[in-house]
Amino acid sequence: MRRFLLGGVLAVIALLTLAALQQQTITIKGSDTMVILCQRWTELYPNRGRVRFQVTGGGSGTGIAALINGTTDICASSRPLRPAEIEQLQRRYGSRGVEVRVARDGLAVYVNRNNPVNKLTLQQLQDIFTGKITNWKQVGGPDARIIVYSRENNSGTYEFFKDHVLQGKDFAPQVQHMPGTAALVNAIAKDRWGIGYGGAAYAKEVKEVAVAAAPGKPYYLPTLENVVSGRYPISRFLYFYLRERPRGEVKAFIDWVLSDEGQRVVTDVGYFPIRPPAGSSKR
Repeated sequence: MRRFLLGGVLAVIALLTLAALQQQTITIKGSDTMVILCQRWTELYPNRGRVRFQVTGGGSGTGIAALINGTTDICASSRPLRPAEIEQLQRRYGSRGVEVRVARDGLAVYVNRNNPVNKLTLQQLQDIFTGKITNWKQVGGPDARIIVYSRENNSGTYEFFKDHVLQGKDFAPQVQHMPGTAALVNAIAKDRWGIGYGGAAYAKEVKEVAVAAAPGKPYYLPTLENVVSGRYPISRFLYFYLRERPRGEVKAFIDWVLSDEGQRVVTDVGYFPIRPPAGSSKR
């Protein structure tokens, strides 16, 4: 009897081992903004029996470097590839890479929930993050020093904010650079006079500030309607990058990500789908 049970256990172990060996591993590396979204996609992917996923962050720059050196299958990036990065891919693989837009994001500006300031212009944001404005009273708030938080420079979100809000200017020396969006949000949630920026999906326990493109222009929050229409002035796409056109299980996964089911995951996480439902104006 014991021999029979032992044989059955060994058979089950052999079957499980064979199934594991037959699974393909797909690695996804890059944007910290996209980590929770990528993790949710891989958790809910209906063909998980055929594939295993390894999802890691580190920043868009880290993911792009991994794509170039061949250590990830998919790069998750919150910014487009730069010409120099495309050139490296072309030189190494004979391909300019493949870009897939997988979601939209309204890059949110966060303040503490107890901060009475509710709106800022792009110019005011530029002045705050470059150190020209240092007190909340300069933007209609109380007499208190502004504590500024940013992402680190390997982050695609950092680069997007620098390019589109700071217009290429340097961040002020006193800015505190955080290793990830979750750490940045946690710091602002505890700091009454803090301000920072990051993906809309991370706006938990903090307040989003409405943003205007210029003085005298309307202020908008990063809602689905405002992001898709382009009214919210700090909107962007989120991307997957590959070295070549996807095939096999990688293609099947990306096709599912772009399907209605995969795009519902985008909304559930707190970002915005590529093809929003008609007439929808909420997250």
